[in-house]
This record gives sequence, C-alpha cells and structure tokens, in this order.
Amino acid sequence: MPVVRGKEIEVLYSASAIARRNLELAKDIASRDYEDLLVISVLKGSFIFAADLIRAMHDVGLSPEVEFIFISSYGAGTTSGEVKVLRDIDNDVAGRDVLLIDDILESGKTLKFARELMLSRGAKSCSLAVLLDKSVRRKVDLEADYVGFDCPDYFVVGYGMDVAHAFRELPFVGIVKGDA
Repeated sequence: MPVVRGKEIEVLYSASAIARRNLELAKDIASRDYEDLLVISVLKGSFIFAADLIRAMHDVGLSPEVEFIFISSYGAGTTSGEVKVLRDIDNDVAGRDVLLIDDILESGKTLKFARELMLSRGAKSCSLAVLLDKSVRRKVDLEADYVGFDCPDYFVVGYGMDVAHAFRELPFVGIVKGDA
C-alpha cells in the first residue's frame, strides 16, 4: 500500500485501469451524434479526469470546445452542502450539445444543479460523464450517461479528488486508511 503524507492509501482504481476506461468512455461518447460539442469540466475535482478524457476523445476523432465551471458543494469538509457557482463558463450554450465532466456522482446535487443550469440557458442536450458513481449516496434522481467505475461507499482521493485539499496529485483513486 502506498504511503502518502504519512497515510496509507489503498489503491481502488490504478492509473492503468483509469487510462483504459477513459479510452472506452471516449469511444462511447464518439458513438453519439453530438453536434457542436462543448465539454465543461466541473472544478476542482474533475480537472485530471477531464484532461485525460478530453485527450482520449481527441484520440478517437472528437474535437470539442472545452470550458470550466467552478461549482462548490463541499467547502473544506467532506459532506455535501449548498451548491453554488464560484466561477461560471464564458461560452453561450444555447443550441449546443453539452457534456459535463465531474469526478464523482455522489448525492447528485451538484451535477443536477449544473445540468439544470445548462438546460435553462438553452443547451440542446446536457450529458454527464463521471469517473466514479457512488449511487449508494444519491439524494436526487440523477444518473450519469457515462460512468468510469462504480464506487463503493468510501471517501476516495487521488486523480484530482481530495480531502481538505490533499492527495489530488495521486495518479490513482484510493482510500485513505485511518483518519484523513
């Protein structure tokens, strides 16, 4: 088990498994009839997943525009709270196919908020791609269109995801053993 910052981290999904799954997701996305695709990465947690997935999308022939939205529902803690936009996108989504990319679909509140926001702004469609789906924690009726992996009911870190701003740099998804 790797030790990072004095904590043992159990690897849940390895870097190589994630890379393979990103290519599979990109192929699935490419098989859809998206026109004028705008990919929006939900920051902060999705930045590594979004970058790798967008590169995989390029490898399978897609050339989406890329945007970023900074939405927070956690703050520095580990439980979901009020959803708010901290930094909005610059592009107009009216009439466009939008793909929201996020690290994890857990309660569903953040992605439901973001999807409804894009549709209210006139997006033609708004699909969801998530690295992890932790359906056991769902609080709203929402399913992702593209899912990397099902996530067991553990607080996970790595590959962009953090606990109190730590462990984002890990190239894998893992579980912190003991107190984080």
